[in-house]
Amino acid sequence: MAFKNKNDSGYSLKQLPCCSQLKYKLIIVFRQIWYTFLSFLHSLQLWHVALKKLSGRFGTGVLSYFLFLKMLLFFNVFLLFINIVFLVIPQSLCSQGSVHQFQGLELLTGAGSFTNTVMYYGYYSNSTLNENTKSSENRSLCIPYNMPLAYFFTIGISYFITCIILMYSMSRSFGESYRVDNPHGDLAMKVFCSWDFKVIKKASVKLQMENTSTQLKELLSELSRPSCSKSLCHRLMKMAVHTLAWTISLGSTFGCALAVHYFSAYMSKNLSKNVQQTTQIKEASLLALPVVVSAFNLLMPCLYNAVAWMEQYELPSMATYIAIFRNLLLKLFILGILCYHWLGTTVSGHNILKPLCWETFVGQELYRFLLMDFIFTILDTIFGEFVWRIFSQRVLGRQRKPVFDIARNVLELIYGQTLAWLGVLFSPLIPAMQIIKLVLLFYIKKTSLMMNCQSPSKPWRASQMMTIFITLLCFPSFLGSAVVVTYTIWSIRPSNVCGPFRSLNTIFESGKIWVRKLETENANLAWFTWIHKYMVENPFFLFFIAGILLIIIYFYAQFLDGQRRIISLLHEQIDNEGKDKKFLIGQLQDIYARKRPVFGKNGKDN
Repeated sequence: MAFKNKNDSGYSLKQLPCCSQLKYKLIIVFRQIWYTFLSFLHSLQLWHVALKKLSGRFGTGVLSYFLFLKMLLFFNVFLLFINIVFLVIPQSLCSQGSVHQFQGLELLTGAGSFTNTVMYYGYYSNSTLNENTKSSENRSLCIPYNMPLAYFFTIGISYFITCIILMYSMSRSFGESYRVDNPHGDLAMKVFCSWDFKVIKKASVKLQMENTSTQLKELLSELSRPSCSKSLCHRLMKMAVHTLAWTISLGSTFGCALAVHYFSAYMSKNLSKNVQQTTQIKEASLLALPVVVSAFNLLMPCLYNAVAWMEQYELPSMATYIAIFRNLLLKLFILGILCYHWLGTTVSGHNILKPLCWETFVGQELYRFLLMDFIFTILDTIFGEFVWRIFSQRVLGRQRKPVFDIARNVLELIYGQTLAWLGVLFSPLIPAMQIIKLVLLFYIKKTSLMMNCQSPSKPWRASQMMTIFITLLCFPSFLGSAVVVTYTIWSIRPSNVCGPFRSLNTIFESGKIWVRKLETENANLAWFTWIHKYMVENPFFLFFIAGILLIIIYFYAQFLDGQRRIISLLHEQIDNEGKDKKFLIGQLQDIYARKRPVFGKNGKDN
């Protein structure tokens, strides 16, 4: 039955039996409930609507930055949850900290009244908590808890789980992004199959229209990409420009690393001489090194952008990848110098806080660097985007707005996350600070983008951007911080005046003592001692596991590359078959045209 209008359809529905009418109405009700439930689940996703708006207006390149920020937020929530449950809460319930007067400077330096709290390594006990508690009330509140063992295994397990999640995320991202891109096929699918007809709200329809429009622009930019051959003179000129650009960028990077090294040594010597200064002045002067490093991280990307403007890359994606690599080199050199400064000069005692706990001092340094990085990021957002937009429009008379710098902002996120991973051992609550920073950064960057920035002049599709971000987060960032933390646990002697490992030669020795105690108390656990001796204490086993992981990643990458080649061959085969069919159809048409009789004006064959 054809439904001509609403009344006809209603009339036909009334002609149905009662059971059929009830079944029809129930199906409609359940379908509406299901669609409402799906919309509710989508609304529960963190920043779902905001990410759709950003994707529709600025494209997938800018969207990848915010997705990466969201992923880092979940990593820090996981780390904070583990540290609070197994370290902070037991230590807080079973000990009483000393009360210091809050002076306000602690928010910048991380020292002062924050020093003797659960925020830093030095506050945690080196014995089993409440082992000798005699009161029944205290026993009900605080059970015996081996804090050194809990501290050691909490840090180790958190790093291990983070490594597993990173490996899984990287392999999944490889599988999703490294595929054979066919702009013609993707464009056809986007035009005919991308619209979601379940979307009925005006705001959602507008968001989907903007998103689809931006993705179509990105696909069309790939199809209209010029491919022109260049002369030998032009190629030699481009090579000379690239050589000069890389010389400038690498030379400035080495210069910044040397400046940080000499300035850190100068500050240590200068502050050790000024013994008569008050504690507040000394703590405030410790902000000098984080300010200098943050200034380098803010100003050097501007030089890299000027160099990239001189190079004139044709592909926006290539310019972004080159900028990421240059910023990554800067961050790696600076972090390497800082780790040498913290674990070399500070541990050896050549610093102004020699009588105090060096682990707490390193935790405070990481707190200051993380805070200064956040402050300078806000300053860059204000002056580099808001003030520059006003100056450009009102003074220079240009309507053009600044473009969001993906490379610099992503490397700032990786730099901050590396500081957070380095600080987990020395400051268990430093992930809380990173969470606050990431949440504020999301809303600040989102507001600045909507107000001050414009979409890229050349739309481009960031199909592999998220994979590159996760890879950089895994290997230079997480692997580097894991190596530093492992070296600290295995080789450096802890402080003798603070912390859960104050009476040991190394932090790793706490695990050995626990295993020996288990073997002494229960002889049936000798197998566990053997496993710990040959599989945990032996570094060869750790290198073996790392080698297996790298081999798995390599074979997985080769497997994906093989799949890409097979898909490319299948695409080529389909194209050839299409050409063959066109050729055969043309031949058949020619044969038919030759055999078809030609009639003259009198209607007879000629």
